[in-house]
Amino acid sequence: MPNALIVEDEIFVALDLERILTDAGYQVTAIAADRASALSAASEAEFAFVDINLRDGPTGPEIGAVLTRDYGVKVVFVTANPAQIGIPCDALGYIRKPFSERAILAAAALAIGQEHPAAANDDLVLLNRVSDA
Repeated sequence: MPNALIVEDEIFVALDLERILTDAGYQVTAIAADRASALSAASEAEFAFVDINLRDGPTGPEIGAVLTRDYGVKVVFVTANPAQIGIPCDALGYIRKPFSERAILAAAALAIGQEHPAAANDDLVLLNRVSDA
């Protein structure tokens, strides 16, 4: 199964994300609470769930940009503050906190290129979607 990176400084939120992903068969390569630890684990990940406000400040959008640009990691923000993401952004989308398990699994499926029936709902807001028309 694909490898996920969790970038979240609230340990109980991070552990909940890890449980959801591992129960679904995904590997979690690391839980990172700041920019340095996130980037040191980036090469092992195929997709990442990234919070906006971390231990070292509102570095989530910058981390997301680096993960996408330099490592090819698919990024989904998990945040209570989606207005802080900033546009333009290369993330697949964002999930508002508090999140549902369904939204996390839909985003993970989307990140690895699989369709998921719950991928386009209010729990998961997609960004930068280009139609195939």
